[in-house]
Amino acid sequence: MSQKPLIILAIETSCDETAAAVLKGGTEILSNVISSQVEWHAKFSGVVPEIASRKHVELIGPVIEEALLKADIKLQDVDAIAVTHGPGLVGALLVGLGVAKGLAYGAKKPLICVNHIEAHILANFLENPDLQPPLVALVVSGGHTALIYMEDFGKYEIMGETLDDAAGEAFDKVAKFMELGYPGGPIIDRLAKEGDPTAIDFPRAMMKSKNYDFSLSGLKTAVINYVRGERAKGHKINLNDLAASFQAAIIDVQIDKSIRAAKEKNVKSLVLAGGVSANRTLRERMGQAAAKEGIKAYHSSLALCTDNAAMVAKAAYQMILKDPSLLDVSAGRNMDANAYPILDLCQHS
Repeated sequence: MSQKPLIILAIETSCDETAAAVLKGGTEILSNVISSQVEWHAKFSGVVPEIASRKHVELIGPVIEEALLKADIKLQDVDAIAVTHGPGLVGALLVGLGVAKGLAYGAKKPLICVNHIEAHILANFLENPDLQPPLVALVVSGGHTALIYMEDFGKYEIMGETLDDAAGEAFDKVAKFMELGYPGGPIIDRLAKEGDPTAIDFPRAMMKSKNYDFSLSGLKTAVINYVRGERAKGHKINLNDLAASFQAAIIDVQIDKSIRAAKEKNVKSLVLAGGVSANRTLRERMGQAAAKEGIKAYHSSLALCTDNAAMVAKAAYQMILKDPSLLDVSAGRNMDANAYPILDLCQHS
């Protein structure tokens, strides 16, 4: 591998964020450009895959150009091109993958394909220089809720995951029912600041189960039934209390299982990853609960919690450190889509 700091251009289009970033030396973010599609999806209270794909096609060129411009480099200056290849919306992923392949082929650069969930976990390493594996990660986003044991870079074990709705999905569905707006997570978090989390006794699904799985569908239904019942009685809904109680029911289970998982694996580091890790209450309470057990909880800045390309570049960087031959593979071989199936995280090594 070259002795000079590696420069990686990364592309992320797994859902509704069109993003590109340039990372130098595995830690220095030269640029991290994110173009959000929230305004186009808000009217539907959720991501519409067809719209997401079309917007990626429209935005990806300018976003990549801006990332290179802000980093003050040219495409030929990068050592590798990284791209998210799954999991995510298939149509959206194909846009990023197609562009990345074209750039790699044209510039004769190696193409590194990255797992989206792994990238979210590794975002924590960009801003926390003391963080090292082994650790347990709570990955919470619009599409994922899982507890993952990270033994080392590239070595993961899924300890548990949601059996139905993801955390972000539950926030969005409740917010949609209450006509609060989209995305639901930040709105409910803001309302919860002024509410009483003990006002309404919502269920803590699977809190006492011996495994590390989650279930949020029943909680969502409980909230809807509560609201309908109160309205039928002519009672006014206290949105702040509702938001605080609903959010607490989600967070209580996540914290309990995360701490238990960290203790079972005997790790002293616990990281929050994914868009829902931006939740203020989750961050505060996880930090407090972990500290009581002698565990340190980590999280990223808000810009690195949601989908972004800097985290994709970091994941690619770690892959190259583990296998420097990735830089020696010709771009031509990387054009074979079958070489990069959309795998589960456990299959990545």
